[in-house]
Order: sequence, then structure tokens, then C-alpha cells
Amino acid sequence: NNTNNKDIIIMADSSGDWCTIESDPGVFTSLIESFGVKNVELTELWSLDDESLQTLTAPIEGVDNAAVHGLIFLFKWQRQSSSATASLEGRGTPLTGDAVPEGLFFAQQTVQNACATQAILSVLFNARDAIVAQEGGESKDEGDDNGRRLVLGQTLSNFKDFTCHFPPDLRGEAIGSSEEIRTAHNSFGRSEDAFLSDPTKPKRMATDDDDVFHFIAYVPHENGCVYELDGLQQGPIRVGEFKKDEADKDQWIKVARDAIQARLSNYSPTEIKFNLMAIVQDRRTYLNERLSALAAIGIEENDPAMVHIQSELHAEEEKRAQWALENARRHHNYLPFCVELLRSLAGSGKMDGLMTKAKTTAAEKRKRQQKS
Repeated sequence: NNTNNKDIIIMADSSGDWCTIESDPGVFTSLIESFGVKNVELTELWSLDDESLQTLTAPIEGVDNAAVHGLIFLFKWQRQSSSATASLEGRGTPLTGDAVPEGLFFAQQTVQNACATQAILSVLFNARDAIVAQEGGESKDEGDDNGRRLVLGQTLSNFKDFTCHFPPDLRGEAIGSSEEIRTAHNSFGRSEDAFLSDPTKPKRMATDDDDVFHFIAYVPHENGCVYELDGLQQGPIRVGEFKKDEADKDQWIKVARDAIQARLSNYSPTEIKFNLMAIVQDRRTYLNERLSALAAIGIEENDPAMVHIQSELHAEEEKRAQWALENARRHHNYLPFCVELLRSLAGSGKMDGLMTKAKTTAAEKRKRQQKS
């Protein structure tokens, strides 16, 4: 139902201060950690079946209540996607004014290319039982539930407190004008993008022929409803209800899943450019907790159960190291190397032959595509 969209670039709506960033769990996890957020990460969902959803809350044996704070859905934007006739697509009407549930954070998107960060913030600001920092760095709730609870961090705690009484449009403006949030977002842009852009020319706007992608969020609320948070709408959209059952913590996820499937039904069956991620509890927190629990009952380190958990924990650390490596490569500007390589090929007289070969290969590829 979804696909690996690391090469899909996120786009959206109006100002030029925000760069495009890749749709990737390593990018987004590093982004939120740069805000000071702790105990969470992003993970991709490859299927929408019940078993896949259950692995979010019960990822390993002995853990059946891992936190899932929200879903982030990437889709190809269609003109009707942000129209006021959302109900015609099987969705509800955007809620405004007093109809918005108390405590539900929603911000309208007012700047271009910010939809990914805005969707992530929508989940973080609506996370239940999040630990919010006070001025000076102290948290308002010292009990972190053994590292399970989301720690919002000073930057986002201050922002949430500052904008808590703002209307959605001003919240969007506040996000767009936040130097800390914008700097963190732009740090994951590609260096060559800035190099190739001409500041003397107006930015090219997307046309009807371009593929434009947009991010939205799905979050549960304490009133027992699930809401779609789309910054291009006037307000949050209620997509369904769920029972707050301690024995079935993924009920709200199934409600969100149904809403996502309804969106997918509006696209051609051949359309595959979708991506779904969940903002979940950092896997290392409950793996370490499981290790401590086994050690507390006298399980030896060489016991298969301990070895398995240690192996899982090692895999998580390797995943984080790979994310850091990939992000370093994203930050690096390869353009000077490419220019120097082309100059060297031209100087050695090999350029013309390589260009001829490339043109021949491209022509043959087009012929094969036309035949198929």
C-alpha cells in the first residue's frame, strides 16, 4: 500500500525561506532530536494490515504497550485534496472555532516546503502524556516512566506554550517565522540545491504538470476521536472514533488506517507514490527496559533471551549510525567534485565519446519503453 519514497521531495505552499527535505525516517528522527525531543523515532509502515499495525504497539515479545504518537502520511497532492469539499471525498468537514476540541493543536500551513516539519510538529504537540519543559530546562513532570514518555524539549515546549492561544493561521505564521525550527529544518536540505538556485530569478512555482507531494498527520485525542491534521485545510478533520481500551492500544491506528485507505481509493490503482510513517517510542527504551527486567529476575547474560535482546539493541545502534552516515552524505555538497570530474574528462578528450555513448543508451531505452 505504500512505497519507499526516499527520492520523493516534499513540497507545499507559499514562502521561500524553507528548503525541500527528503521523506526518510532517519532524516525526520534526526530533525526532531535536533529540537531536543527524546524517546521517540520514526518508522516506515509497509502495509496497512492488522498484523503490521499491531507490531507498532507490540514490537517484541514482552512489550505490548509501546507508544504510538501519530501517523505521518505523504501523498501526491491533487487539486481537490485541499478543497473545501472534503466531505465529498468521504471525509468530514474541517472544524473551526469552538468546534475544535480543547487541547487539540492545529496550525495552518503558511510557508512553502514546511509541510513535513509541520506534520511532525502536529503529532508532537498532540502527544498524550508528553513531558513538557519549563523555563530553565526543568520538566513540569519529573516522572518519565522509565524513559517511555515523549520528552518535548525546551525549544518545542516554549513554542507550544507561546502559541497555545493562537488561532490556526497565526500558529502557522509562528512556525514559519521560528528561527530555531526553520534552521533545524533547513539543516537537512541538500547543499547543491542552494548552489544551483539563482537568487536573481523568481522561484519556479509548481504547475499542473508537476508531481507535488504533501504531508498530513493523524493523531488520537483524549475525547476518543482521531483527527486528520492538514495544514492546507481550515481546521482539523474528525475521521472517526475509537474505544480507549487498555487491552487494544492500536484501535485508534485502525481508525486512521481506514481514513488513509479512503484517501487512497481516490487515486488510480497504478499510483504507488505514497509513504506512511509512524512516530513511535524509541525502540532502545523498551529494549533496555526488557534487559533490566530479565537481569532483575536472575537471567544470565549468555541466556538466549538476553542474547536476543542485546542483538536487537545492537541492531538499533547500527541503524542510528547508518542514519548519521546518510545524513552526513546529504549535507555534503558533491557539486564541486562533479564539476571537476567533468572538467577532467573534457581535458582528457574522453567527454565526447562518453556523451555519444550516453545518448545511444538513452535512445535504446526509449525504444524498449515504446515497444513495451
